[in-house]
Amino acid sequence: MKRKQRQRGSAMVEFATAGVASTLLLISTFQLALIMWNYHTLAFAIHEITRYSAVRGYGCTRPGNTCSVTLGALATKIQSLGIGVPSNVVSVTFTTQSGAATTCNPLNTCMTNSTVWPPSSNGDNGVRKKITISASYQFNSALIFFWPGVGSQGFGRIGLPASSTQTIVF
Repeated sequence: MKRKQRQRGSAMVEFATAGVASTLLLISTFQLALIMWNYHTLAFAIHEITRYSAVRGYGCTRPGNTCSVTLGALATKIQSLGIGVPSNVVSVTFTTQSGAATTCNPLNTCMTNSTVWPPSSNGDNGVRKKITISASYQFNSALIFFWPGVGSQGFGRIGLPASSTQTIVF
């Protein structure tokens, strides 16, 4: 009988210590999976939009062709390809080979922009010219709550960058 009394509550203590570690592991796994999913989705969207823009260069701006694309159309496509990445916190920069850059910060500010891109100024829409589209997304992570020694904190911000460079084909 004495042995049972000494062991009373030990299961509860063991569960509490294992439960805290298990909860931390579960939240960390979920947060890391969500971060990687957002990063991969953003990188995929930027890569696809760069490829899409690379085939809409000089040939698309010539008379009789209507395949040129605007910054608003590109921003809308980034939003539709970037499922789960909110367009009101993503910053996107469109850069030509000559260094002319157009920044959409946040992305949804360019949804109605009717400027043709890549631009014909400086011959930036010519064949074999390089175009670069880069994006940055600040992910709010709950992992900072479990970091030892940080004191009281809000959500931590993790920067997720993505960039793609292509050569204009025609």
